[in-house]
Amino acid sequence: MKAVIFAAGEGKRLHPLTLDRPKPLVRVLGKPLIAHIWEILPKIIDEVVVVVGYKSEMMRAFLGNEFMGKRVTYVEQKEPLGTAHALKICRPHLLEEKRFLLMYADDVHGKTAVAKCVEHDTAILVSFVDDPRDFGVVVVNEDGTIKNIEEKPANPKSNLAATGVYVLTPKIFDYDVSKTHMGEYYLTDMIERYVRDHHIPVIESDFWIPIAYPHDIKRAEEILSNLNP
Repeated sequence: MKAVIFAAGEGKRLHPLTLDRPKPLVRVLGKPLIAHIWEILPKIIDEVVVVVGYKSEMMRAFLGNEFMGKRVTYVEQKEPLGTAHALKICRPHLLEEKRFLLMYADDVHGKTAVAKCVEHDTAILVSFVDDPRDFGVVVVNEDGTIKNIEEKPANPKSNLAATGVYVLTPKIFDYDVSKTHMGEYYLTDMIERYVRDHHIPVIESDFWIPIAYPHDIKRAEEILSNLNP
C-alpha cells in the first residue's frame, strides 16, 4: 500500500524556523517533523509518494530514495496551488492502487488511530477542538460517515476538525474543484463532492498535535516529553 505525504508548503506561519528549511524538517525534540510522521506509518505502507516544493532539495537529501525501510517517490509541486492540486499531480502513481493513505507532513499523530484508518477502504481521522475555524470542519451522519466537510468556515457546524489523515481510493480523482478566492484548490472541496456518492467512515484520533506556529513546537515538545520522560 502507498502513502502520500504533502510536504511542499513554505510554512510561513512558522517563520523564522522555516526561513532556512522546509517545514517538514523543523525539529521537534531534536527530530524533524517528517521523521515523526514516518515513524507512525503502518507496516502495510511500503512506498511513500512525497509532494515537495519549497526547498525540495533539502527534502530529497534527507529522505533519499528509501527512508526507514520504505521506498520514496517524489512529486514536485512547482506552484503553491493547494492540497487538491498536490493530490492531482500524484495521480499517475496512484491509479493502480486499490486505496492509499494521505497525510500532511505538518503535525504529530498517534500510531493507533492511523493504523485503524488503513483497516478501511476509505476513512478520515478527526479530532474534537475548541475552535475549529482554522481546520477542515466535519459533520457526521448517524451511521458514522462524513455528511459534509468545509475548509476553515467562519461559522463551523461542528467542533470536529479534520486532522489531515485520510484513506482514499483513486475514485477521488473523478472529482474536480474550483479555485478558491485564495488562489488554491482545496482537498476538502474534493472530498465534499466525493462523499455525495461514496461513504467515508469517520475515526476519532487518539493523539494529534497540530503544528502551525513556533509556540506549537514548544507545546509539542512538552507533551511528548511527558509521554516519554
